[in-house]
Amino acid sequence: MAYFTAALGAAILLGFIKLSVANEATCDLYAVPGQTLTLPFVFEGLTNLHIVKWTHNKKTVFNKQRGVIVGKPEDISSKGSLVLKKIQLSSEGIYQVDVLHPNHTSAKTWTGRLCVMDKVSKPQLSYVCDFRSMAVNLNCYVAKSKGLVFSWTRDEETLKNETKETLSISLMHLKGERSFTCSAANKVSKVSSDKVRPTCPTLLSFTPKTVLAVLAGGAGLILFLLVIIIVLSCLLRRSKNQMSSTDVSELRTLSLKKRESDSVSPKYETMQPTEGSPPPKPQPSPRACYQDVSHFEFQTENRPPQPSPVPKPRTRNLQGANI
Repeated sequence: MAYFTAALGAAILLGFIKLSVANEATCDLYAVPGQTLTLPFVFEGLTNLHIVKWTHNKKTVFNKQRGVIVGKPEDISSKGSLVLKKIQLSSEGIYQVDVLHPNHTSAKTWTGRLCVMDKVSKPQLSYVCDFRSMAVNLNCYVAKSKGLVFSWTRDEETLKNETKETLSISLMHLKGERSFTCSAANKVSKVSSDKVRPTCPTLLSFTPKTVLAVLAGGAGLILFLLVIIIVLSCLLRRSKNQMSSTDVSELRTLSLKKRESDSVSPKYETMQPTEGSPPPKPQPSPRACYQDVSHFEFQTENRPPQPSPVPKPRTRNLQGANI
């Protein structure tokens, strides 16, 4: 039970706190710095016998009672209103007035809260042509845009239900010269931008089907060019490979010729023929001689053995015998 009572008390206290904050945040009057403002209080039949007392945040700023005056008499109008001159940020707060009859009975009271804020700076209107959404996106830029209310006009006609910083207009509704302006306002001022006439490429004035067809054609052309580039690259690479193989074969041929020229005797190359002498006979190379000797030995070894000749008997000279 005690827990429930404590929770209920906390909820009630929180509700009072929120209500008081909401009341403090509610402004009855608005002003800009440097402005002169007369608070909206009127008391008909005000005389010098009446008691008039003004307070700002519970601090007395004017009091006229029995000839005693706190504050400046020129700060009070003939009907008892307080005149605020050269308002500053410190002028914010709650103002209260009490008017009493000479017998100190209440005649009239008034309470109001004053808020001071800066004027709105001039908006800067810009636009972007959106190819995808087929629209023109307008942007109304204002510094310190928090708490501002925006409005839009097209050809001097106010667009209803458009209260945001941005506006999107279909290109189908943008035919011809259309002018746009945006306005930003707060409780103390309202400022409009310069007129802007959006101009987009003629491609955007086509129908969505036409734009899609053009985009598809462009994509096909890009793909075709890519294929051509790839084919040319392959052909160029193949021709380079063929040239490199031809260069390799030529190098091999030159290497063989160089080897043959190196096998010739340098002495033979340096011999120069003289006049009247027969040209020198080429000397067989040692390799050729070696081949001939080997061939002769091979033939000798493979020849069948021949019988040795039988010696013939000596015959005496018959004539000597007869002698």
